[in-house]
Amino acid sequence: MDLFEGNFELKEIQKLEGHTDRVWNLAWNPATGISGIPAMLASCSGDKTVRIWQQNSFDTSWECKAVLDETHTRTVRSCAWSPCGKLLATASFDATTSIWANVGGDFECVSTLEGHENEVKSVSWNPAGSLLATCSRDKSVWIWEVLPGNECECLSILQGHTQDVKMVQWHPFLDLLFTCSYDNTIKIWAEDGDSDDWHCVQTLNEASNGHSSTVWALSFNAAGDRMVTCSDDLSLKIWESDPKATPPAEDGFTPWRHVSTLAGYHDRTIFSVHWSREGIIASGAADDAIRLFIRNEEGQHFKSLLMDAPFGAPVSEPSINSDSSCGSTCFCYYMYPISVDGPSYKLLLRKEKAHDMDVNAVQWSSQVSLNLGRDMLGIEVIPSLGDLGIEGTKLLASASDDGTIKIWELASVA
Repeated sequence: MDLFEGNFELKEIQKLEGHTDRVWNLAWNPATGISGIPAMLASCSGDKTVRIWQQNSFDTSWECKAVLDETHTRTVRSCAWSPCGKLLATASFDATTSIWANVGGDFECVSTLEGHENEVKSVSWNPAGSLLATCSRDKSVWIWEVLPGNECECLSILQGHTQDVKMVQWHPFLDLLFTCSYDNTIKIWAEDGDSDDWHCVQTLNEASNGHSSTVWALSFNAAGDRMVTCSDDLSLKIWESDPKATPPAEDGFTPWRHVSTLAGYHDRTIFSVHWSREGIIASGAADDAIRLFIRNEEGQHFKSLLMDAPFGAPVSEPSINSDSSCGSTCFCYYMYPISVDGPSYKLLLRKEKAHDMDVNAVQWSSQVSLNLGRDMLGIEVIPSLGDLGIEGTKLLASASDDGTIKIWELASVA
């Protein structure tokens, strides 16, 4: 068993307060945080509002720039920016989904999608921004086409889940839709050829080494060939697209298979999981904690990301030290293999009491405001954090039942 040493902390940059009820979800605007454009974050809450937060360019602090209210009449459960960052979709327990446009710095509701029988739990844009997916407690998934003038038309209603559908998420590059549910399954949906009909091409369930309880969320790695899911069964599961699967599907779909299970790291329901572009998996749970994981083979590259070594320089194998200890805000870089039947993943960091109550959402910032380099094996890495200021750090946002959002920075500790 490999053990890597090193001390790290998930440093709280700022606590964002303003919501008057639990904060359910977060979304970073993908068109911000680069090229001098201040980073922007949306949050949604049980207080029926959506808040838009922006980072100040002069001191990197965050402030609320807009409150979107008087549209939804119940909890706003989910929010998602279009790929271009110009539109924001919000899904609510009032059974509607709203589309907001940024018009000269002011956000206007330009469309309202109706059709679900009751609470809409999640909303997601496809990679081209031409389709929206929504899901509901009514067990259905709706696919909408985004038309000129920001009008939306329902293309297909997908019936396949037997219980409340918790999340919809498009594949980052393909028009494949992934959904997860209270029925313990993840379903994958594809379009039927030239028609507007969609059908389920694969179901990932307990029989395929899947979850044994409610699946709350899922996220893809940067390449789109791996997926992580989280569940009420207290585990994270890693899946990968299996190009060697036989026989190949007639429509060219490549099936997914389970490769690893990460268990024993949260002791209450895991509500949220997000995979960063650099390969770091963040999870948030009802135990008020955040955990970070990384694949074993990426450990050396990740060490070069975090330790004070010259940018791009090779990093020697660290010595094994199982007796490392640190203070209450600093955590040892214990790297445990936690694979069941596939690639091994490692616990990078435990952040206890990240919030005062349940952690409902974790989201890595969608952009890195610096130039990436490559290590000796050609793997993209980030310069040492010791050489970086706030402008060059990857940020993590979290949302909680305590009504707050927190902005975090992963930092090395001397």
